[in-house]
Amino acid sequence: MARTPSSFTQLLRRPSPKIIQNPKQPIRNIGSDNFCNDNEDKPQNSSEIVKAICATIRSKPRWENSILSDFPDVSFFDSSLLNQVLMHQKNAFLSIRLLYWLRSTFGYLPDQSICSLVFNSLLEDNAANAAKNFLDFTKFIPNPVDIESYVRCLCLSGMIEDALQVFDEMKKRGGCPSLETWNSVLQALIKNGYTNTVWELYGEMMELGVDVDVHTVDYLIQAFCLDKNVSKGYELLRQMLDDGYVPHKVSFDKLIYGFILDKKYTRVSALLHIMIVKGINPDLYTYQQIIHVLCINRMQREGLRIFNDLKDRGYAPDKIMYTTMIHGLCKIKWFGEARKLWFEMIQKGFKPNQYTYNALLYGYFKVSDLKGAVNLFKEMQDKGYRETLIAYNTMINGLCSHGRTTLAFRLFNRMSRKNVSKDVVTYNSMIRGLCKEGKLDEGLNLLYELVDCGLQPSSASYGPLIEKLYEMERIDEAKNIWNQMQEKDVEPASVCIDDNVMIGLSAKGYVAAGIYWLQYIVKNQLIPHQETFENLIGVLSQRDRLDVGLIAMSHMHKIGYIPSFRMDATSLM
Repeated sequence: MARTPSSFTQLLRRPSPKIIQNPKQPIRNIGSDNFCNDNEDKPQNSSEIVKAICATIRSKPRWENSILSDFPDVSFFDSSLLNQVLMHQKNAFLSIRLLYWLRSTFGYLPDQSICSLVFNSLLEDNAANAAKNFLDFTKFIPNPVDIESYVRCLCLSGMIEDALQVFDEMKKRGGCPSLETWNSVLQALIKNGYTNTVWELYGEMMELGVDVDVHTVDYLIQAFCLDKNVSKGYELLRQMLDDGYVPHKVSFDKLIYGFILDKKYTRVSALLHIMIVKGINPDLYTYQQIIHVLCINRMQREGLRIFNDLKDRGYAPDKIMYTTMIHGLCKIKWFGEARKLWFEMIQKGFKPNQYTYNALLYGYFKVSDLKGAVNLFKEMQDKGYRETLIAYNTMINGLCSHGRTTLAFRLFNRMSRKNVSKDVVTYNSMIRGLCKEGKLDEGLNLLYELVDCGLQPSSASYGPLIEKLYEMERIDEAKNIWNQMQEKDVEPASVCIDDNVMIGLSAKGYVAAGIYWLQYIVKNQLIPHQETFENLIGVLSQRDRLDVGLIAMSHMHKIGYIPSFRMDATSLM
């Protein structure tokens, strides 16, 4: 395996606090006793008995109740016979069950050879949690090689804190873990996002003189990317290339992803070029993540350019890439381009799935083509696609946004008949559409139904109702809905209540509600109009609530508004 030169040491060394504390108690019975095999002189005439015992354990659900009577002449304490049973069984979990039975029935504790046999079987099966429990049960001492295997098994299973505990205990006892084990721990830390511990362990590797390899540097590059220090990771990659070593593809992918997020597209192009020159061809995954991040960052035009470049290079985009690109183009209303890709995808033999259909449904609503959306939704059903929550939410939201709440409500009711569960998004879309068309009572009923279904309402559940209730001068009901929202610990969003509602609540005597809303929008760095402040202070002055008016005035000054002369002269007199 290629070794990374020591010139990396200066670049990577840096102190960092450990974010995973070592457990308070060390792991039990970690030592240096070697596995010793006492199976060499087993009597061959016991093989039939061994097979019969194994068959009984495998076939009888409650063999513990009858095994002594089934085999009255067998001494289960004979470690030679027990070893044969465990080896023939070739099932670590059945072996553990046998040992537990011996322990609970006779107080028997297996010897070192039997423990090692079962423990290694568990490690081979990657049964890390079972291996940990087995150590606690037997209290035996694995040999150093098995301990390293145990650490790697814990890492593979995501039990990183347990792995660090054993790993630290190994080092305390003078053991020198292999590079494979160091790398396993580093990899597990990366997967869990514990980069501070990565840097600390790397510092220990340098102090102990452990020669790192390409895998180690891959993990360090990934750690830089997780720390949002992509430039440092790129510097490390360049140094590695200068020294004649080529990192693995995952390092390039992580750097590319990081530079896309940083909008450093020239670095992305440079990395793609380096990959090709070094014989690491960017695959569909590499291009897919580039296109995906560009689309979600509103750079669909650049994403389409790379998508077309991908095809020019001879790659065949898969269904996921087509779906990603279609959805991205629909977001910016490039619906013609999206439909071109739709038909291109079909011509290349890719059958649209429910996500592709949903992306195009979204596009139809973006360009206000309701007839096209309804026809596409019907096409999905005719082609046998399962009716999903995503498709229904897209349809209901799109129809309600375009004033077609009657049709949307039909789909809403149809969901129950088709056993498609509604979520809070479904209800919110329907409530907003009903309120928009003045169907307030229907909207209120849906809010109560939402709560009765056990769903957690959001600010978008309450906001349209409060605004419509105020507009219809049903102020008491608006205040009740406001109180329900606060009882549910729902924070109002910036679109939940407009300025007129805030002033209207105060004018009707609900001063606390009005000033609460003002404080909320100011706290969340939303800026009300100066006229809103002045009108609110005027209302509070008329109701002899100058104390609250001064609070509003204070918020007004903090934002930087200068009160008008009319307000100074009359509002607070």
